[in-house]
Amino acid sequence: MNNVDKSLLKNIEDNEFSNSDAINIRKNGKCIERKDTKYINIKSKDNNSGINVYVDDNVKFGIIHIPVIITESGITDTVYNDFYIGKNSNVVIIAGCGIHNDKHKTSTHNGIHKFHLGENSNVTYVEKHYGSGNGDGKKILNPTTEIFMDNNSSMKIDSIQIKGVDDTLRITKAKLNNNTKLTINEKILTHNDQKAITKFLVELNGKNSSAHVTSRSVATKNSYQEFKSNVIGNSKCYAHVECDSILKDNGCVKAIPEIYAKNVDANLIHEAQIGKIAGEQLLKLMSLGMSEKEAEKAIIDGFLN
Repeated sequence: MNNVDKSLLKNIEDNEFSNSDAINIRKNGKCIERKDTKYINIKSKDNNSGINVYVDDNVKFGIIHIPVIITESGITDTVYNDFYIGKNSNVVIIAGCGIHNDKHKTSTHNGIHKFHLGENSNVTYVEKHYGSGNGDGKKILNPTTEIFMDNNSSMKIDSIQIKGVDDTLRITKAKLNNNTKLTINEKILTHNDQKAITKFLVELNGKNSSAHVTSRSVATKNSYQEFKSNVIGNSKCYAHVECDSILKDNGCVKAIPEIYAKNVDANLIHEAQIGKIAGEQLLKLMSLGMSEKEAEKAIIDGFLN
């Protein structure tokens, strides 16, 4: 890998790879590195672009890295990844995509990920998106995540768009069975003329299933963001959806909440808050010696972290 590759990986990876991790690195539509472990196997799909990841039953702790990097201008990369998590297993999956585009053509990555969680399993999924390069070619990232949760399983998703992504359509769908717990934390920063659209569809089908979705976003310059959530309670369940956004310059944010209770014991809550940076926050930080620009940056960084 060259310096550009390493820089992209540094921005989308939380940890360095270790000898005990399962790894699949994809660059410009091709796998450039892969490693299995004793309990985690990664196999190429026979009839499609992408991988199947198999985690055995009763894995106490496993780490899987599946980053994607794109450095060619004009490429469209679509990948289909399926994850099969065994019963009673606990894994961390570190994903994300970085695009570097120094030229004039659009570079796009479409990542379609499906998670099949076995009974009593636990998954932490971290996904970061990042764009770099001085060319005027667009950097587009479209992640689709589908989740199927068996009884007593849990999943936590941290989805972060750091910067540099011109357009994104982020779709998350989930179906929850009995005693399952889904937690999603989304953070998005847009600037210039960038556009980000997020769509959540969560079906709480099982008794005592629960979902907590939190979206925090900052829209600056002339960027546009749209957040749409659809939560359906088909049983005794609990869901809380929260959308908090900060506007700066000419940024725009649209929140479209939808909750649908189909059971008398479904408890569904949606909250949305959109506003500018509070003046008292700026004044407090400026009184400590910060410039207005430094204070704004500190507030935005704190809000997204």
